[in-house]
Amino acid sequence: MATAGSVPPDPDRSTPLERREGGDTTGATSRRSRNPFHGAAGRNIGLVIALALLCAVGVATAGERFASIDNLMTILRLAAVIGVLSIGMTFVITGGGIDLSVGSVLGLASVWASTLATQTMARDAHWGVMVFTALAVGLACGLVNGVLIAYGRVVAFIATLAMMVAARGLAEIIANRQTQIVSVDAFLDVFRADVLGVSVLVWIFAAVAVAGWVLLNRTTFGRRTIAVGGNPEAARLAGIKVRRHTMYLYGLAGLTAGIAAIMMLARTTSGSSTHGMYYELDAIAAVVVGGTLLAGGRGTIVGTVLGVLIFTTLTNVFTQNNLSISAQSVAKGVIIVAAVLLQQRFAARSRSA
Repeated sequence: MATAGSVPPDPDRSTPLERREGGDTTGATSRRSRNPFHGAAGRNIGLVIALALLCAVGVATAGERFASIDNLMTILRLAAVIGVLSIGMTFVITGGGIDLSVGSVLGLASVWASTLATQTMARDAHWGVMVFTALAVGLACGLVNGVLIAYGRVVAFIATLAMMVAARGLAEIIANRQTQIVSVDAFLDVFRADVLGVSVLVWIFAAVAVAGWVLLNRTTFGRRTIAVGGNPEAARLAGIKVRRHTMYLYGLAGLTAGIAAIMMLARTTSGSSTHGMYYELDAIAAVVVGGTLLAGGRGTIVGTVLGVLIFTTLTNVFTQNNLSISAQSVAKGVIIVAAVLLQQRFAARSRSA
């Protein structure tokens, strides 16, 4: 039971008693510690094995076309945008929430950052104007979600569903349902470049993933996120300002949507109200498959990254073999259901232990 002034422990971290050799009189803890597939490490090992099997299938069916360096870079570039969205979604779901609006916010941010007025300012001043605009739009939408959910007490599903519809509609109004071409050469030169043979977009994804891991696992913010998602009332009694923290989580998800919008602008050289369509579903799927509990209270950035790579590699394998999009959707659905069933099984085992 949490006491005032304390934060509930991370369920994926062992206690001093569990770390002490032979300290568990029942023997359950020592048995779990000897099992390499128990806990977060075990889940990640399972994801790595699944990814390796997908790669083996790709090599067996598509040969050099799949195994080439160019195809590997293609997979990473495609994973980058969804990956950044998924990092923000990991925090929201770990905190016990859900965000259905990140795809639409991405589209709105890409449109707003590529308007004629914004691009004119970027050419006259600095390409950073486009970056700032996308980040500001994403953060503002996320904070609106957070305020409605935390202080307006609107159910997260409803609040973010409303934002999803409203943001997409506003993007269509601003763009007049047209694609806006990015013509700021300095912006494209920076974000379409390669560093050490790897796309800048992949480096951005890696930087966001590392920052997310540090934030979730090595800071008070991350511990509070796990506490809020595990038991909001206990977190409140422990001195955590639950409503304010919830607002921050949705603001973070909006900010990552803004970063993803910048990456989308660079990848497609255009802003469009159709950007990010259904990306929120892909992000949620990657987070769940990665091992983050939908009920909240447990999250993993490493698992999310692996989940993103699994789905992107799966899509690439299907594309290399000229299989239909419908078959891809069926395969993704099976993977998601299997992941949720495994989560329930692990949760039941934890409760019984």
